[in-house]
Amino acid sequence: MPAKGKIIVLRFSAMGDVAMVASVLKEFSLQNPDVELVMVSRQAFEPFFKDINNLIFHAIHPKTLHKGVKGLYSLYKELKKYQPITIADLHDNLRSRILSMFFRIAGVKVKRIDKGRAEKRALTRPKNKVLKQLTLTVERYAIVFRALNFNLKLSHKLQSVQKDIPQNARELFKDNEAITIGISPFAQHIYKVYPLEKMERVIDKLNDLGFQILIFGGGNDEKNNADNWASKFIHVKNVIGKFTLTEELNIISNLDLMLSMDSSGMHMASLMGIRVVSIWGPTHPYAGFLGYGQNYGDCLQIEHPSRPNSIYGNKPCICGVQSCIDGIDPGIIVQKIIEIVNGKRINHHQTRKI
Repeated sequence: MPAKGKIIVLRFSAMGDVAMVASVLKEFSLQNPDVELVMVSRQAFEPFFKDINNLIFHAIHPKTLHKGVKGLYSLYKELKKYQPITIADLHDNLRSRILSMFFRIAGVKVKRIDKGRAEKRALTRPKNKVLKQLTLTVERYAIVFRALNFNLKLSHKLQSVQKDIPQNARELFKDNEAITIGISPFAQHIYKVYPLEKMERVIDKLNDLGFQILIFGGGNDEKNNADNWASKFIHVKNVIGKFTLTEELNIISNLDLMLSMDSSGMHMASLMGIRVVSIWGPTHPYAGFLGYGQNYGDCLQIEHPSRPNSIYGNKPCICGVQSCIDGIDPGIIVQKIIEIVNGKRINHHQTRKI
């Protein structure tokens, strides 16, 4: 085992990737209680790490204080005060490499994530595709800590962390016996978004079945869509833009199930120990970005020789006239949710923290 001390952990974005880091650090903290962690990420993501023992959160401000090489050197001087024994670079981008270089010059050991870029290119190329499960991203994170000689064995199991429902959200859970489903129907990249008219058919059916439905995630345009659904369907409520990230996580922790794209909604639910039915289009769970502790059997996707053609969902589908995500029937999504909920109802004695 290495000497006790502080590990600086670098992962600046994106939201879902940072949430996955939090899932890994939770387990690391339990298995290495004498080791202190300094998590360096964007200020907005601090709530992901709130419950991790022995962790200090240090914000990076890449557009202001820490912009450019000069700004990164300022960040290095801030972080040097923690007297770290090692640096775990879980990002491997230009910023993290420059920051790591400063520490390496100062004699601090640095280990960097292997993102498996060649494997991912083989998975997504149109010809001679190698369709196989790649190392999970959370395992790639864990490998960095093992390379630093720390013990870390991931359970890959959902850990329920039910939180108190915020005072201003209690109305969402006024029927304590109702099955409450979160839906995170949007994503950063449009190609990962299930067609909204089909999602509305899913919501319509779930509403008819009496499920309470909460819509998560997005900006003003997405909020308008969610408001429209809330006005149409009696059991649908929009939470977009109404709560802080901490409050949203607390609300998510009280759901019975989440329906999500391949997006941060899946990873936030995973962090809170909530099972997710996920919808996949040009991306694929084989790339390693399935939510921590989630089941491959809960991933809804169609088989097509052109899938996947994108790792991050920033490229359009190349499956033909109809996009691959459009080929997923709303009825299949509803049926999957019913199947899970029926199994859950047998033991549905959840007392929410109101």
